[in-house]
Amino acid sequence: MPPASRDLVGRALSPFPQWPGDARLALSFVVNVEEGAEMSLASGDERNEAVYEVNREVVGAPDLCMESHFAYGARVGIWRVMDAFDAHGFKATFSSCGRCIAATPSLAAEPARRGHEISAHGWRWESHAGMEEARERAVIAATVAAIEKACGQRPVGWHTKSSASVNTRRLLMEEGGFLYDSDCYDDDVPRMHQAAPRPHVILPYAFDTNDMRFGPGGGFVQARDFSEYCIRAIERLLKEGASAPKMLSIGLHLRFIGRPARIGGLEAILEHVAKRSGIWVARRRDIAAHWATLV
Repeated sequence: MPPASRDLVGRALSPFPQWPGDARLALSFVVNVEEGAEMSLASGDERNEAVYEVNREVVGAPDLCMESHFAYGARVGIWRVMDAFDAHGFKATFSSCGRCIAATPSLAAEPARRGHEISAHGWRWESHAGMEEARERAVIAATVAAIEKACGQRPVGWHTKSSASVNTRRLLMEEGGFLYDSDCYDDDVPRMHQAAPRPHVILPYAFDTNDMRFGPGGGFVQARDFSEYCIRAIERLLKEGASAPKMLSIGLHLRFIGRPARIGGLEAILEHVAKRSGIWVARRRDIAAHWATLV
C-alpha cells in the first residue's frame, strides 16, 4: 500500500511556542485585494470571471456588470475597510494581486502607509494548479516587482487563489525573499517547512471565517451572520488556547465586506476583539517571523 500523500497526523501532541505577551490566540485579518486582476476579456484574458455577486459568466463579450462589481471594492470598499481598522488601531495583511497593484498602485501604497502588510496573491486572480513552471516563476517575479514598486517594500508572504501548483512552494523558496506562504487550510497553528533551505513558515488560512460566504449560496446574508460566526471561532480558540496557543485567519474582500450593509460585520468583530484579553492581532509577516524564531 503506498504511503499517505500528506501528513494527516498534525501536531496535537506536540508542545507549542508561546505568542507574545502569553496570548492564547494569534488573530490575522487578511484583506484580499483582487480588483483589476479578475479574468476579463476587456483586460486581454481568455475569458471573463464567472464568480462574483452573480454567478453568471458572460461568454464572448466584455462583462461590464462583473467589472463594475469588482470596481466597487477599489473605489469604495477599501476606504471603509481601512477606516474600520484605523478606528481600533489594528493592522491587517492586504493580500494583493500583482495586476491590481500594477494598474492601481494606491491599492497597495495607501494600506502600506497606514502600517498594514502588503503580501502577494498571485498576478491574476487565478488558480496555479497545473500552471507550467516557467510561467509560474515569471508570475511570482512580476507580482513581487509590482508590489515593491508601489509601496517601496517587497512582499514576504504569498497566497494562491484556490489551489497552488505542485511547484509553487518550491518556487517561492527559490525566489529567496519569501518568509511564508498561506497555501494551507489544514491546521489552527503555523508550522515550518522542514525541507526549506532557509526558514519558511506555512501559515494556515480559512474559507469558513471568510466574507466570501456572502457570495451566492455561501450562507452569510446579514452582517451579523459573519460577525457571529467569526466570534464563535475566536471564543472557541481562546478557550483551547489556554493549553496550546492557536491561530485564526479571518478573510475579507473589498467588494464583499466593503458594502454598506456588511461593513458592520467587520466592525462588530473588531469591537469584540478590542474588549477581550489574550488575543494578539498581528500582520501575517509578524506571526511568521515570531514562529520562525521559536520553532
